[in-house]
Order: sequence, then structure tokens, then C-alpha cells
Amino acid sequence: MPEFLTLVPPAEALNRLLDNLPLGPIGVETLPVPAALDRVVAQTILAVDPLPAFSRSTVDGYAVLAPDTHGASETLPAYLKILGEVSMGITPQFRIARGGAAIIHTGGMLPPGADAVVMLEYTQQARPGEIEILRPVASGENLLLPGEDVQPGQVLIQAGHSLRPAEMGGLMAQGLTTVVVSRRPRVAIISSGDELISPDRTPAPGQVRDINSYSLAALVQKHGGEPVLCGIVPDRPEALAEELRRVLPEADLTLVTAGSSASTRDFTARVIQQIGAPGVLVHGVNVKPGKPTILAVCDGKPIIGLPGNPVSALVIAELFVAPVIHRLLGRIPPRVGSIRARLAANIPSQAGREDYFPVRLTAQSGTLQAAPIFFKSNLIFSLSSADGLVCIPADTTGLAAGEWVDVRMML
Repeated sequence: MPEFLTLVPPAEALNRLLDNLPLGPIGVETLPVPAALDRVVAQTILAVDPLPAFSRSTVDGYAVLAPDTHGASETLPAYLKILGEVSMGITPQFRIARGGAAIIHTGGMLPPGADAVVMLEYTQQARPGEIEILRPVASGENLLLPGEDVQPGQVLIQAGHSLRPAEMGGLMAQGLTTVVVSRRPRVAIISSGDELISPDRTPAPGQVRDINSYSLAALVQKHGGEPVLCGIVPDRPEALAEELRRVLPEADLTLVTAGSSASTRDFTARVIQQIGAPGVLVHGVNVKPGKPTILAVCDGKPIIGLPGNPVSALVIAELFVAPVIHRLLGRIPPRVGSIRARLAANIPSQAGREDYFPVRLTAQSGTLQAAPIFFKSNLIFSLSSADGLVCIPADTTGLAAGEWVDVRMML
């Protein structure tokens, strides 16, 4: 087992863990498209039909031959004979010849012979059966051509992408009403500590309600996993070992909170090491908050030991749990959303480690300000009031007020 609390840079620690995991997805299922919002597509989807399937108008107006409008203006309009009206959902039964036009509505099928549409606003009635064109149009103007959006065989959605509303609509436009998606990873969440009680109980002196199980479950759901709350385990090695052996066969990822600090009561790493091979890969990450993090793989199943302090647990979960869930889903890693802001106050740090500091965003005199939230790692509402995190690199001793920083947004 690696030396106890040998600190590893965060990026290296994550790579050690991911290098010991297979590429996802861990399983697939077929769902109706309306039930698959935000699910990860497991198989690349190709277009079956061209979109649009026919030339169609993008405006209300008149289908015309573009050369008939060339030179038209308000002072010298072009005059065209109305040949008919395009009914929605029906193929036009007439052809547009030179000097003719047809009434057409948005989405209507372009009649044969026409190659452009004049917007209704740039026309006016001249006399019954005749219109004035007040502005010229070019060939192809105000219409969509067959296959302009999608060609048959074109990749619609790459495997590993999450389904968004636009893609769902696109699948329906192709007549694809079901989709193969990655199975949600089952994430077992174990809280350990003799002082912990259920949130629905009243704490006695020295007791605290379990926070981490529920905040971590929400984070797991946010990133596409299926949380399984396993309750509270006493601070005894045999109790934790028994619980781990119980949940590991059914879980795809297991989280253990508390029991990971460098203290005489620490046994989490030793217990995990005995559960399966290769065991503990990292015990100690060069980051604040969350230094005593444990990253392990036991017989192909990842186990992450998180600090017991709620703020530390959530920050570490964003850095390590979220990427593991993405790997198990076979998801193409999403870009971490960030925003540029000017730091409103000094943030001290210790050289040699990465610090993640919560900030609140405010606008002052037209400039986005990132105000640091000075906190202690067991105070959950200090993090809940933050909009994002600022990373202080390991090679600095802090950031100065007025510096521009990238704020990693918290969803």
C-alpha cells in the first residue's frame, strides 16, 4: 500500500485512479426518447432521412422565381401574377412559371419552379390576382433546401454525449423514438462515525446529523449516477469491512466519508486495502480542502474515501467523484464551466498545494467581482452560499485583490 498520506498532486491522483478503470459504459439500456433527457448516448446515432425532406419556406410570403424580382424597389415594384396558394402539409399541384408567384406560409413546401420566397412585408396587393414586389430576393433566399440541416448517414449524436432538448427533438424529426443510453452507475454512499445520527433525529450533546450522505447523493444525481444511501457505520474496522463487502457486489462506485484523516483512529485505508486488489492507489492529495482523500480500486470497483467535513467532502467529490461517474457512463468529459472575474479580496495560500476557495459573484461598476468566502471546512452553508470555486495554483502563496481569476462554476 502507498505510504500513509503521501501527498499526490490532484491531476496525478485522478489519473492514477482512472488508469485503473475500464472505459465505460458499464452497461446500456434502451429508453423512449422523451424519458432520456440528460442521459448519455451509448451508441453513435446516424441520420436516416434528410432534414428537411423537401424545400420549404422559412417565412410567410410569396414563392417566386428570383430573377422576376431583380431590380424591384418601392418606387419601381415588380408585378407578379398570383397562381395559387400552397396548403400546409400538401404537395403543391401547380408550377411557378416566369411572372408568377404563390402564397406560401412558414414551413410550406416550395412549389416546383420557384427558387426563393419574398417576405410578406415586402409585398402589397396591386389588384385582384396580382402583387407588387418591393424588394428583390436572391435564389435560395428565405427557404431551406433538402438535407440542409442533416444528410442521411450523417452523425447526429456521438456516443458519450448527453441528450439535450435540441437533440431529443432532432431524433423525433428522424422518426427515432427510442435511444440506447448508458446505465446509470450505482453509487453506494457510506457515512462512518459514532457521532453521526439520522437527520430526522434530535442530536444529543456531541452528536451531529449526517449531512454528507445527502449532499453527496445530490451530487451523484447531478452527474448522472444513481445514489444508494447505505446509512451510518460505527467507527469500527470490522463494521466498515462488513459494509464494504456487502455493497461492493452491487455498487459500481463506493464512497466512504470520514475515517480518512491522519489520526490514530484512522483505519479506512487499511480496511479498503484488504477488500480487493490493487487496493489503495492514493492516500493524500496535495489540495485544500480535502488533503486526506483516499482513491482505491478493489477488484475493478472504485472506492473513494472522502473527508468527513461537509465542505471538504463536496469539493473533493467535484474533483474526483464526478470524473469517475463520467468514466463509468462512457461520457465524453464535459467542459468545466468557468467565468472570468476580478478578485475582491486577498486569498492567502500555502505554496506547494492546490487550494480551492469558494467565492460569491457580484457585479460592481460593470465589473464581475469574486468575493472570497472565508470558511471552516465543516460549515456546509459557507459552501452553499458560493457561486463557484477559485483554484490557487500550488506554485503561489495566494492571490491578490484585483487579480483576474477563473471561477469554476458550481451547478
